Amino acid sequence: MDIAFIMLLVLSLLLFPNGICKSLATGPPVVNIGSILQFDSTTGGVAAVAIHTAVEDINSDPTVLNGTTLKVQIKDTNCFDGFLGMVQALQFMETDVIALIGPQCSTISHIISYVANELRVPLMSFASDATLSSIQFPFFVRTGPSDLYQMAAVAEVVDYNHWKIVTAIYIDNVYGRNGIAALDDALTLKRCKISYKVGFPSNAKRSDLINLLVSVSSMESRVIILHTGTEPGLKLFSMAHQLNMMGNGYVWIATDWLSAYLDANSSVPVETISGLQGVLTLRPHIPNSKMKSNLVSKWSTQSKKYNYSDVCINTYGFYVYDSVWAVAHALDAFFDDGGRISFSNDLHDGTGGTLHLEAMSIFDMGNKLLEKIRKVNFSGLSGQVQFDAVGNLLHPAYDIINVIGNGMRTIGFWSNYSGLLSTVSPEALDSKPPNTSLANQHLYDVIWPGETAQRPRGWVFPSNAKQLKIGVPNRFSFKEIVTVDNATGSMKGYCIDVFTQALALLPYPVSYKFVPFGNGTENPNYDKLVQMIESNEFDAAIGDIAITMRRTVTFDFTQPFIETGLVILAPVKEHITSSWAFLQPFSLEMWCVTGLFFLIVGVVIWILEHRINDDFRGSVCQQIITIFWFSFSTLFFAHRENTMSTLGRGVLIIWLFVVLIIVSSYTASLTSILTVQQLDTSIKGIEDLKNSNDPIGFQVGSFAQDYMVKELNISRSRLRALGSPQEYAEALKIGPKEGGVMAIVDERPYVELFLSSYCKIAVAGTDFTSRGWGFAFPRDSPLQVDLSTAILSLSENGELQRIHAKWLNTGECTTDNSELVDSNQLRLESFLGLFLICGVACVLALLLYFGIMLCKYLRHEPWKSLRRFISFVHGKEPPKNKERRSMSLPGSSTPTTPMSSHSSLDMERPARPVRNGLRWTEHPKLATCLP
Repeated sequence: MDIAFIMLLVLSLLLFPNGICKSLATGPPVVNIGSILQFDSTTGGVAAVAIHTAVEDINSDPTVLNGTTLKVQIKDTNCFDGFLGMVQALQFMETDVIALIGPQCSTISHIISYVANELRVPLMSFASDATLSSIQFPFFVRTGPSDLYQMAAVAEVVDYNHWKIVTAIYIDNVYGRNGIAALDDALTLKRCKISYKVGFPSNAKRSDLINLLVSVSSMESRVIILHTGTEPGLKLFSMAHQLNMMGNGYVWIATDWLSAYLDANSSVPVETISGLQGVLTLRPHIPNSKMKSNLVSKWSTQSKKYNYSDVCINTYGFYVYDSVWAVAHALDAFFDDGGRISFSNDLHDGTGGTLHLEAMSIFDMGNKLLEKIRKVNFSGLSGQVQFDAVGNLLHPAYDIINVIGNGMRTIGFWSNYSGLLSTVSPEALDSKPPNTSLANQHLYDVIWPGETAQRPRGWVFPSNAKQLKIGVPNRFSFKEIVTVDNATGSMKGYCIDVFTQALALLPYPVSYKFVPFGNGTENPNYDKLVQMIESNEFDAAIGDIAITMRRTVTFDFTQPFIETGLVILAPVKEHITSSWAFLQPFSLEMWCVTGLFFLIVGVVIWILEHRINDDFRGSVCQQIITIFWFSFSTLFFAHRENTMSTLGRGVLIIWLFVVLIIVSSYTASLTSILTVQQLDTSIKGIEDLKNSNDPIGFQVGSFAQDYMVKELNISRSRLRALGSPQEYAEALKIGPKEGGVMAIVDERPYVELFLSSYCKIAVAGTDFTSRGWGFAFPRDSPLQVDLSTAILSLSENGELQRIHAKWLNTGECTTDNSELVDSNQLRLESFLGLFLICGVACVLALLLYFGIMLCKYLRHEPWKSLRRFISFVHGKEPPKNKERRSMSLPGSSTPTTPMSSHSSLDMERPARPVRNGLRWTEHPKLATCLP
């Protein structure tokens, strides 16, 4: 009996070692956790019910804690009174708890984080303040999404709708200030900004809030971000509704406080919901699951049980519920690893800090429990509960919600995993490789304030805005572009008309005044003009301002209202056309290949025709002449020889098509060359300028100087500044040897004006840059966007062309006949396709022809030698379907029977022996049978 008992014990040890260890690692009968909440708030009430429900579920689950009972102690605190809340929190820390849930407010969270570090008690906080971090507070564990992610989602919504400036209203405490700081950083990454931000205290009076909203309404931004608490936020919306700030043109985006309130309240007052129509808000994303449905189904019972019958569950309830479960799972691992619950009164921690509060105790193995908490990984109500290296939940996501009617509609999602807005649920995206392409962004349609589906522009010209100071170049030359009217002192010109006509299309008035830049005696420096925008001396700059890469780094430009580029002006030389100009249309390779193909086609046609066509037969000399004559006469379609074979006709048709293309191209090219050579310049393009050492002219103030020096590597000593069209003409006339210039580099609009009066100068080559003129504005100016749209409208309705014709098409000379066309030769590469087609046709025709001939030859004669085959191919083919003449034997007067029984192929075959001793012999006219 004893032996059997010992064997049974050994067997149980071998089969169930984990169970034995588990039983040995059983924890204490009771473990206490604490929670600090504000009971009279929506989030506090939801969190209290969620904590009690989680504790009940854990204690009723036999698979968790192995018989240890989890108890929770909840302390009410005041989030809005920082000092009182701090005292209440410190008093609560006198109780020996192994973990803390909460607090919900960021101010108390900061204080408790310091205390938790000293007492080594893990703090499971769902406060969203972005500055709370486990880097500063090692025992801080964030169990809800951080405002860093929420503000990134808000910035993505702003950028998705192409808004560049926003107004931020926030509660003036740690939560509000840090949240707006995170928003500012997120918007900066999207090249957006907060143009106006205003905070208010939690106890602000109604009159103060009204003044705040009035100041916001006078600003240019109509996109308002509201980051506050529930009570002050609802007050602001109610007042904004009364001030007509919830109508057309406005955009309101509330952070997750609004969705938490709406989710937690089953019945929202009509006056409250009516003031929220069209508002966008965010909600931390909670995926659908069976566990979530179970909690929602029993929430009503649980809330009544704990005296919160009027509170529904919201996202914070799910996060708090998971926080308690995370502690439970960590305790399981803690006890399994030999952890013990014990406290000591030694307040000196490892970092040398100290708390001189004798009533507080340090959790001796708090570090070990914290380690287990950071390693938890389980499926909770909020999704997969798992923490990253800094203690944040992995893959936070948000629902983007539109308040409509009596409820809310989800229009999309934002996930930190992809960083994009999408209508696909985040959990579906998490299972795929991240796709960060902006082309994948999409949201459902939004009903905006004012019950409109049209997306608001997001800004207006502010009613209290100062008059815009717009810098305008005061030019000395080319005054058609822009100049000061000496009679009235006002500005006029092509650029001024474009600007004023574009402003007239804007749906709002813009107050402005033109400020001339420059003394009028010489053209101003345009780089200095736009730099005055950066120094806030000008609010914008208009005129003939070239859009260059260097300028776009600092400023925003409108849509170009005229396309321009740098061109070369050079004096025209008249000269006699070259005696060999007729050879210039084709390159040497083209001439050689064309001539070669004339001979090839002639030889191919001769091969295909000479056996059946008398026009291609005769003596050797005659046949060579025929080949040359036939091939070159096709150049004029004047060939007299008829082609009889199908293959010959096919090759000839293809060749005539090639000849047609070649002749047409030659004629057009020669015509162009002879025309252009009447007016020519010694400069063909920019390479001639770079390879020369002669001076080059440019317009005073133009970017052409820096372009030639920095981009073309032309020495600055070679450049000559010219201030007027008269100086242009004089410098080109005297030339570089007499103190002038070899050429002038300038923008096309100036060149067009210059050539309208000076016709003996021409453009050499083509534009070697492609740019445009635009109006310059500060970075992210909304006026720049609207003016660009207006300029496009001017272009579409023809007004831009009318303004161009009014100012820039003047004088008797035009540039149409002065601009030189590059006299590039027609090269072989342009005709390779045609020659390839013709060559393939010739090869195929020859292969088919010799194949047919070989078949005919082998049908009656076995192969003996190539010579006999060539003789056969060279022979004249007799006519088909014709009676042969009567034949008789030599010395016989009796005619033989006509050989009607023999085919024409019998007549073609070479002489060979036959059975009756007779043989066939060839005769020029007929074949006779001889003994």
